[in-house]
Amino acid sequence: LVVVNNHILTRRVFQQEVEQAGAALYRQFSGKELDDKLRDAREQVLQTLIDSFLLQDKSVDLGIQVTDEHLAQIVENIKRDNQFQSDADMEQALRTSLGIGMKEYLKRTKEKMLQQEVLRQEVFSRVAIEDQELRAYYEDHKDEYRQPSRFRIRELVLPKGATPEEQQATKAKLDGILDALKSGRSFPDLVKEHSASPTRDLGGDLGWMTKGLLVAPVEAAAQALKVDQVSAPIETDKDIYLIQLVASDLDAVRSFQEMRAQILEKLQEPKAQNAIENYLSGLRARANIRYMVPKDQILKG
Repeated sequence: LVVVNNHILTRRVFQQEVEQAGAALYRQFSGKELDDKLRDAREQVLQTLIDSFLLQDKSVDLGIQVTDEHLAQIVENIKRDNQFQSDADMEQALRTSLGIGMKEYLKRTKEKMLQQEVLRQEVFSRVAIEDQELRAYYEDHKDEYRQPSRFRIRELVLPKGATPEEQQATKAKLDGILDALKSGRSFPDLVKEHSASPTRDLGGDLGWMTKGLLVAPVEAAAQALKVDQVSAPIETDKDIYLIQLVASDLDAVRSFQEMRAQILEKLQEPKAQNAIENYLSGLRARANIRYMVPKDQILKG
């Protein structure tokens, strides 16, 4: 449809982006407002795609790079925050929610990061925001920076047993474990000796678990423990648990320094809208943009 410098915008890519934009609008609007938004969507998508090519080219001129290591860290952060156990889990979630795989997601993420960095260097960096204004915004919006409560615990799991004999043997084993703890034995060592859980070889370490994912009585016990403290026995329908709290983040709020760059960008953006449009207009004027299909025909669909 359009050639932008050395980039080609195909009908297929354009239509995919229009469909995604339309689906988002259907979720947010209805009636006349929806009709108006849909009418403008094709032109907005077309301009955004053209501008994205221009910003990519500018990122090359400025020597901006996004390393594979940086992208890998983003993936790990997403997996951690969403409790994905593997790349395959994340791939499946991406295909379900966005209709794309990991490779395409990383490609789009890299392009977006390059574009954002161009705007940061060329536009946002020239929009001054006083530190006092940043701190005031942080204080007024602290709830936005609150992290979900989470726990990291070790577990020792003993099956209760089905028969009276098995239950008696479990009780005897539990008493022996409690005595060993009182005498100073390491909880992870006892887990490796006695636990029936798949986490046995890891010393019972479950890793970070977001509040709401643990079995209710286990979570309640974790909230009451201090770091390194071991709980009293916790009974569920089939098992008896002992847990040790490794670490916890309860109602933690990310610090101002952690959020400063994000707040700065948020406050700069509305003040920079005119500057952004002027900057993009300059890029368009200097670019080689050729419509292989008349623009009005592209917009009509």
